[in-house]
Amino acid sequence: MSQKPIQPGWPAIADIRRARHRIAPAVLTTPVVPSPLLGELSGVPVFLKLEHHQTTGSFKLRGATNAVLNLSREQRARGVVGVSTGNHGRGLAYAARQAGIRCVICMSSLVPQNKIDGIERYGAEVRIVGNSQDDAQVEVDRLVQEEQMTMLPPFDHFDIIAGQGTLGLELLEQNSRFRTVLVPVSGGGLISGMAIALKAVQPEIRMVGISMERGAAMYESIQSGYPVEVEELTTLADSLGGGIGLDNRLTFSIVHELVDDLIVVSEREIGEAIHHAYWSERQILEGSGSVGIAALLSGKIKSDAPVAVLTSGGNIDMNLHHRIISGENFDLTAA
Repeated sequence: MSQKPIQPGWPAIADIRRARHRIAPAVLTTPVVPSPLLGELSGVPVFLKLEHHQTTGSFKLRGATNAVLNLSREQRARGVVGVSTGNHGRGLAYAARQAGIRCVICMSSLVPQNKIDGIERYGAEVRIVGNSQDDAQVEVDRLVQEEQMTMLPPFDHFDIIAGQGTLGLELLEQNSRFRTVLVPVSGGGLISGMAIALKAVQPEIRMVGISMERGAAMYESIQSGYPVEVEELTTLADSLGGGIGLDNRLTFSIVHELVDDLIVVSEREIGEAIHHAYWSERQILEGSGSVGIAALLSGKIKSDAPVAVLTSGGNIDMNLHHRIISGENFDLTAA
């Protein structure tokens, strides 16, 4: 398989390598472990990349740290602002605190309280605005215009994508046996960076993005051929909520060109994956971090070669987690 060319304006493998060097002191190298049971069910070896063990509980710290460290002195003085469904806000808050700069995170009312608490714990100011990520973006735009703060978005940003791409390089160094990699997808920053990194080194790797049935913006946009709006709905995979932006500059085109397949999983399948992760893998995952496992357990992934699954986050409300692992109710769309 020939390598697809990197388009002008996209991060390149050199940018991702520089990002990796830049953020190395601030992020953990997370482990890769085999999953014998998932391998038995799938008929091929399966490896879990445990990024939910990252300092802030998700991969978002990588992109946020890279973006913050690339700010000018003037930008640092004015502070940063972002919109988030939880994990980007936590990563940005942590990176900003480490750099000693002001950070404001704008969120919708759909974001769980545990994720709000996690962001505030790192010293950021949280503003709850409206019922969608688009509503929260209005407040971000106001702060940029009136206070000249620098907006660092959760996915559609050169430095964010390059920072997330460091996961691809790290994964390859730890275990290069896999030929399919399953990556959670929301706005596409993670899978964009990983696809650029992985396919630059091994073009034959199959990139598969996984999202939830309820409000999968990138999936619906790729199906339509252009960015579209989707209704934000309550879901166990709340970190995958939100749109990709009708004026998307980077991630839509990268996903369109470099990602081989996108699939969605149901709320019940996500619940079963969280349950499996705890009882069979001894891992505590949030819904968004479990969707790759959900895809395997549901038989939606077929591969004749080893598979790597990125478990991207573990910031779940522990009361909800207890309900799921106790088998109380897998269809928690009303939770």
